[in-house]
Amino acid sequence: MHAVFKTDKGKIREANEDFGGVFYNTDRQLLAIVADGMGGHQAGDVASRLAVEKLKEYWEAALAFKDSEELEVWLETVIKEANDVLKEHAQNNTECKGMGTTLIAATILGEQIVVAHIGDSRLYHITEETIEQKTEDHSFVNELVLQGQITKEEAESHPRKNVLTRALGTEDEVSVDTLTYPWQSGSYCLLCTDGLTNKLSDGDILDIVSKNETEEEKVDKLLNEANHRGGEDNITVALISFTDVESGDGTW
Repeated sequence: MHAVFKTDKGKIREANEDFGGVFYNTDRQLLAIVADGMGGHQAGDVASRLAVEKLKEYWEAALAFKDSEELEVWLETVIKEANDVLKEHAQNNTECKGMGTTLIAATILGEQIVVAHIGDSRLYHITEETIEQKTEDHSFVNELVLQGQITKEEAESHPRKNVLTRALGTEDEVSVDTLTYPWQSGSYCLLCTDGLTNKLSDGDILDIVSKNETEEEKVDKLLNEANHRGGEDNITVALISFTDVESGDGTW
């Protein structure tokens, strides 16, 4: 397994409000996180950084997980604690009032990928020939898609595309989605912000990730292509590639 994380502020924005990284706990289990902050003058970068740092702190102190259900509960719990951190910070710092962030986190447990997320940052499962979005966007237009009022194609150009129905830090109580699914040898797990998916289609992403190049080269091409097509937003990607697992507990 190999993991690469990179973020780019794009070609238009003055600051990068995305944050994330790849972190390891005391037993070398991996946690990848991507967050897309929003709200107020530079408050978005505060929100995404605080959320990621809280998860990183808890993860690096955690012992090995053995059960996916236990790990889902753990992720949901610490993300909700991160929500409390953001709310308290905004209350104590008026310039951060109204800040929030998306957050998606993925970790590997044996032959399974365990995911928790809130907002419209996405996780894709990619093989040599297929790409599948495993997460549902918590957005206004995705609700319309799920209700059958518009198509996925219409959602791409909808004027309220960026309106979120859920985010971290914006409400006292948050609902976090979790899921677990199996990986296959030779496949990839891609976490990304909408700075990538607003510019590249699923097919575009598949074309780049399936090329015979290093993971670093693949991530660079994703970022460069999003910038080439305008780069109006910050762009953040975490790419995990899978080979045969060397242990049964998700460590490599």
